Amino acid sequence: MVGPSRPKFVLFGSSIVQMVNNAGGWSAVLADLYARKADVLLRGYSGWNSRMALQALDRIFPKDAAVQPSLVVVCFGGNDATNPHPSGLGGHVPLPEYVDNMKQIIVHLNNLSAKTRIICLSSPRVNEAKAREFYGKGLDDQARTNDACRIYSEALVELCKELDVEAINLWAAFQQRDDWASACLIDGIHLSAEGSKVVVAEILKVLKKVNWEPSLYWLSMPSEFPEDSPYYVVGPDGKTTQNVTDHISVRQLQWLNI
Repeated sequence: MVGPSRPKFVLFGSSIVQMVNNAGGWSAVLADLYARKADVLLRGYSGWNSRMALQALDRIFPKDAAVQPSLVVVCFGGNDATNPHPSGLGGHVPLPEYVDNMKQIIVHLNNLSAKTRIICLSSPRVNEAKAREFYGKGLDDQARTNDACRIYSEALVELCKELDVEAINLWAAFQQRDDWASACLIDGIHLSAEGSKVVVAEILKVLKKVNWEPSLYWLSMPSEFPEDSPYYVVGPDGKTTQNVTDHISVRQLQWLNI
């Protein structure tokens, strides 16, 4: 562990999390915004459904860990929502079991510490035609469909309301863009840089509106080592230095008015 310790933000999910450090990925954007404020950690597992996540939950988030995360962003549902394979194998999880699995995951995370916060992300929309172009006919019998993703997304949002946990319906958020099918997905399923922008915007909206103490919104969090120093760049007056600790970079300007 590199000290001093910063708040830990853990992104926990399937391939939408594992692949999130691609160019312009939402983890990379969050890591940039929270530089010197929080550590953004990935716990992404391609191919996982809520059943697999629940089985590994105690190992990924042990209750007796010395340091618990300040924020966990959970994203499972896309693989659960795939069509069931005739063999009984594959990622499909029936909707009632998916809801129960997510409830157990949320309860476990809620019990990690009094200050561990949770945001659940639903499955985004799917460009079914583009997915078939990329993956061929091999997945036809266990395809991911837009309608199934909608049903699972709405069920997750309803569960989060019952448990008083923040939820983001990515299926609905993507629908706000007319060009989502071509702009937001690289292969019909996984997120492009534009798709990641939708995710970041929705997460920041939640973090800005909630009344969590301490605040986890990037502009409200203190930076590490904010003190002035005579070793910073000398200012125009030639007598003082310019403290750039909380400088907003050009690439961060787009997130100021979320």
